[in-house]
Amino acid sequence: MTVKQRYEGILGYFRDNVPVAESELHFDSPYQLLVAVMLSAQCTDRRVNQTTPALFAAYPTPEALAAASVEDVYALIRSVSYPNSKAAHLVGMAQKLLSDFGGQVPSDIDALMSLPGVGRKTANVVASITWGEPVIAVDTHVFRVSRRLGLSRGTTPRAVELDLERHIPEELRPIAHHWLILHGRYVCKAQKPRCGECPLTPWCKEHSA
Repeated sequence: MTVKQRYEGILGYFRDNVPVAESELHFDSPYQLLVAVMLSAQCTDRRVNQTTPALFAAYPTPEALAAASVEDVYALIRSVSYPNSKAAHLVGMAQKLLSDFGGQVPSDIDALMSLPGVGRKTANVVASITWGEPVIAVDTHVFRVSRRLGLSRGTTPRAVELDLERHIPEELRPIAHHWLILHGRYVCKAQKPRCGECPLTPWCKEHSA
Protein backbone atom coordinates (compact mmCIF):
# COMPACT_ATOMS: atom_id res chain seq x y z
CA MET A 1 0.00 0.00 0.00
CA THR A 2 1.35 3.40 -0.93
CA VAL A 3 1.34 6.36 1.44
CA LYS A 4 -1.14 8.07 -0.89
CA GLN A 5 -3.52 5.10 -0.70
CA ARG A 6 -3.22 5.03 3.09
CA TYR A 7 -4.12 8.70 3.36
CA GLU A 8 -7.00 8.32 0.90
CA GLY A 9 -8.43 5.37 2.82
CA ILE A 10 -8.16 6.93 6.27
CA LEU A 11 -9.39 10.37 5.25
CA GLY A 12 -12.18 8.80 3.23
CA TYR A 13 -13.36 6.79 6.21
CA PHE A 14 -13.41 9.82 8.48
CA ARG A 15 -15.09 12.01 5.86
CA ASP A 16 -17.87 9.46 5.32
CA ASN A 17 -18.38 8.38 8.92
CA VAL A 18 -17.30 11.26 11.15
CA PRO A 19 -18.67 14.38 9.43
CA VAL A 20 -18.56 16.36 12.68
CA ALA A 21 -15.45 16.47 14.85
CA GLU A 22 -14.81 19.36 17.21
CA SER A 23 -12.70 20.34 20.16
CA GLU A 24 -13.91 18.99 23.49
CA LEU A 25 -12.73 22.12 25.27
CA HIS A 26 -15.44 24.57 26.36
CA PHE A 27 -15.02 28.17 25.22
CA ASP A 28 -17.02 31.11 23.89
CA SER A 29 -14.36 33.32 22.31
CA PRO A 30 -10.85 33.22 20.83
CA TYR A 31 -9.53 34.52 24.16
CA GLN A 32 -11.22 31.71 26.09
CA LEU A 33 -10.01 29.14 23.57
CA LEU A 34 -6.42 30.36 23.89
CA VAL A 35 -6.59 30.14 27.67
CA ALA A 36 -8.15 26.67 27.57
CA VAL A 37 -5.58 25.32 25.11
CA MET A 38 -2.73 26.72 27.20
CA LEU A 39 -4.16 24.96 30.24
CA SER A 40 -4.61 21.70 28.34
CA ALA A 41 -0.89 21.05 27.89
CA GLN A 42 -0.15 17.74 29.62
CA CYS A 43 -3.66 17.84 31.07
CA THR A 44 -7.00 16.33 30.11
CA ASP A 45 -9.72 18.40 28.47
CA ARG A 46 -12.09 17.20 31.19
CA ARG A 47 -9.93 18.71 33.91
CA VAL A 48 -9.55 21.94 31.95
CA ASN A 49 -13.32 22.18 31.47
CA GLN A 50 -13.76 21.78 35.22
CA THR A 51 -11.28 24.60 35.84
CA THR A 52 -12.15 27.27 33.29
CA PRO A 53 -15.65 28.33 34.43
CA ALA A 54 -14.32 29.93 37.62
CA LEU A 55 -11.30 31.31 35.79
CA PHE A 56 -13.41 32.92 33.07
CA ALA A 57 -15.83 34.29 35.63
CA ALA A 58 -12.97 35.97 37.48
CA TYR A 59 -11.15 37.11 34.33
CA PRO A 60 -13.66 37.41 31.47
CA THR A 61 -11.38 39.52 29.28
CA PRO A 62 -7.67 39.80 28.48
CA GLU A 63 -7.70 43.14 30.29
CA ALA A 64 -8.92 41.50 33.50
CA LEU A 65 -6.40 38.67 33.26
CA ALA A 66 -3.55 41.07 32.51
CA ALA A 67 -4.28 42.94 35.74
CA ALA A 68 -4.40 39.76 37.84
CA SER A 69 -1.67 38.52 40.12
CA VAL A 70 -0.01 35.23 39.29
CA GLU A 71 -0.91 34.03 42.78
CA ASP A 72 -4.62 34.67 42.28
CA VAL A 73 -4.61 32.90 38.92
CA TYR A 74 -2.72 29.98 40.43
CA ALA A 75 -5.40 29.60 43.11
CA LEU A 76 -8.01 29.07 40.37
CA ILE A 77 -5.99 26.64 38.24
CA ARG A 78 -4.06 24.70 40.86
CA SER A 79 -5.81 21.43 39.92
CA VAL A 80 -4.30 21.37 36.41
CA SER A 81 -0.80 20.17 35.60
CA TYR A 82 2.08 22.63 36.10
CA PRO A 83 -0.12 25.35 37.61
CA ASN A 84 2.77 27.60 38.65
CA SER A 85 4.19 28.04 35.18
CA LYS A 86 0.76 28.14 33.54
CA ALA A 87 -0.42 30.90 35.87
CA ALA A 88 2.62 33.00 35.01
CA HIS A 89 2.19 32.31 31.31
CA LEU A 90 -1.49 33.22 31.36
CA VAL A 91 -0.88 36.60 32.95
CA GLY A 92 2.07 37.25 30.63
CA MET A 93 0.03 36.22 27.61
CA ALA A 94 -2.78 38.61 28.51
CA GLN A 95 -0.36 41.46 29.09
CA LYS A 96 1.29 40.92 25.71
CA LEU A 97 -2.13 40.68 24.02
CA LEU A 98 -2.83 44.17 25.32
CA SER A 99 0.57 45.69 24.60
CA ASP A 100 1.16 44.18 21.15
CA PHE A 101 -2.23 43.20 19.73
CA GLY A 102 -4.78 45.59 21.18
CA GLY A 103 -6.30 42.84 23.32
CA GLN A 104 -7.22 40.75 20.27
CA VAL A 105 -6.00 37.19 19.74
CA PRO A 106 -3.94 37.27 16.53
CA SER A 107 -4.58 34.85 13.68
CA ASP A 108 -0.96 34.65 12.52
CA ILE A 109 0.94 31.60 13.79
CA ASP A 110 4.19 33.47 14.45
CA ALA A 111 2.31 36.24 16.26
CA LEU A 112 0.55 33.67 18.44
CA MET A 113 3.86 31.99 19.21
CA SER A 114 5.25 35.33 20.43
CA LEU A 115 2.87 35.11 23.39
CA PRO A 116 4.27 33.67 26.65
CA GLY A 117 3.43 29.98 27.03
CA VAL A 118 2.23 29.57 23.43
CA GLY A 119 4.14 27.01 21.38
CA ARG A 120 3.46 25.81 17.84
CA LYS A 121 0.87 23.23 18.91
CA THR A 122 -1.18 25.77 20.86
CA ALA A 123 -0.86 28.34 18.09
CA ASN A 124 -1.99 25.85 15.46
CA VAL A 125 -5.00 24.75 17.53
CA VAL A 126 -6.18 28.33 18.04
CA ALA A 127 -5.61 29.34 14.41
CA SER A 128 -7.29 26.20 13.09
CA ILE A 129 -10.38 26.32 15.30
CA THR A 130 -10.90 30.08 15.32
CA TRP A 131 -10.07 31.01 11.75
CA GLY A 132 -9.99 27.68 9.92
CA GLU A 133 -6.32 28.12 9.08
CA PRO A 134 -4.98 25.13 7.08
CA VAL A 135 -2.61 23.90 9.78
CA ILE A 136 -2.36 20.68 11.75
CA ALA A 137 -1.68 20.83 15.48
CA VAL A 138 0.38 17.85 16.59
CA ASP A 139 -0.21 16.90 20.20
CA THR A 140 0.66 13.56 21.79
CA HIS A 141 -2.44 11.90 20.30
CA VAL A 142 -1.83 13.12 16.76
CA PHE A 143 1.86 12.24 16.98
CA ARG A 144 1.15 8.69 18.18
CA VAL A 145 -1.72 7.98 15.79
CA SER A 146 0.08 9.36 12.75
CA ARG A 147 3.12 7.17 13.35
CA ARG A 148 1.13 4.04 14.17
CA LEU A 149 -1.10 4.35 11.12
CA GLY A 150 1.86 5.04 8.88
CA LEU A 151 0.88 8.59 7.98
CA SER A 152 4.30 9.81 9.06
CA ARG A 153 7.71 8.51 10.01
CA GLY A 154 8.59 11.80 11.65
CA THR A 155 10.39 11.60 14.97
CA THR A 156 9.40 15.09 16.12
CA PRO A 157 6.02 16.85 16.28
CA ARG A 158 7.19 19.35 13.66
CA ALA A 159 8.21 16.58 11.26
CA VAL A 160 4.85 14.85 11.69
CA GLU A 161 3.08 18.18 11.18
CA LEU A 162 4.89 18.73 7.88
CA ASP A 163 4.08 15.20 6.67
CA LEU A 164 0.39 15.60 7.49
CA GLU A 165 0.18 18.99 5.83
CA ARG A 166 1.94 17.62 2.77
CA HIS A 167 -0.71 14.94 2.26
CA ILE A 168 -3.94 16.34 3.71
CA PRO A 169 -5.81 18.86 1.52
CA GLU A 170 -6.05 22.33 3.02
CA GLU A 171 -9.84 22.22 3.28
CA LEU A 172 -9.69 19.06 5.42
CA ARG A 173 -6.91 20.08 7.78
CA PRO A 174 -9.04 21.83 10.44
CA ILE A 175 -11.31 18.79 10.89
CA ALA A 176 -8.53 16.23 10.28
CA HIS A 177 -6.79 17.61 13.35
CA HIS A 178 -9.84 16.63 15.42
CA TRP A 179 -10.28 13.29 13.66
CA LEU A 180 -6.80 12.23 14.68
CA ILE A 181 -7.02 13.60 18.22
CA LEU A 182 -10.33 11.91 18.97
CA HIS A 183 -9.18 8.64 17.38
CA GLY A 184 -6.12 8.69 19.62
CA ARG A 185 -8.11 9.63 22.70
CA TYR A 186 -10.79 6.94 22.40
CA VAL A 187 -9.53 4.18 20.08
CA CYS A 188 -5.80 4.25 19.36
CA LYS A 189 -4.88 4.78 23.01
CA ALA A 190 -1.29 4.98 24.17
CA GLN A 191 -1.22 1.98 26.50
CA LYS A 192 -4.07 -0.22 25.29
CA PRO A 193 -5.02 0.55 21.69
CA ARG A 194 -8.43 -0.90 20.83
CA CYS A 195 -7.32 -2.46 17.55
CA GLY A 196 -10.17 -4.97 17.56
CA GLU A 197 -12.68 -2.12 17.36
CA CYS A 198 -10.67 0.14 15.06
CA PRO A 199 -12.23 0.87 11.66
CA LEU A 200 -8.87 2.00 10.28
CA THR A 201 -7.11 -1.37 10.46
CA PRO A 202 -7.35 -1.91 6.65
CA TRP A 203 -4.97 1.03 6.23
CA CYS A 204 -2.97 0.82 9.47
CA LYS A 205 0.71 0.18 8.92
CA GLU A 206 1.31 -1.11 12.44
CA HIS A 207 -1.70 -3.45 12.33
CA SER A 208 -0.53 -5.02 9.08
CA ALA A 209 3.12 -5.28 10.12
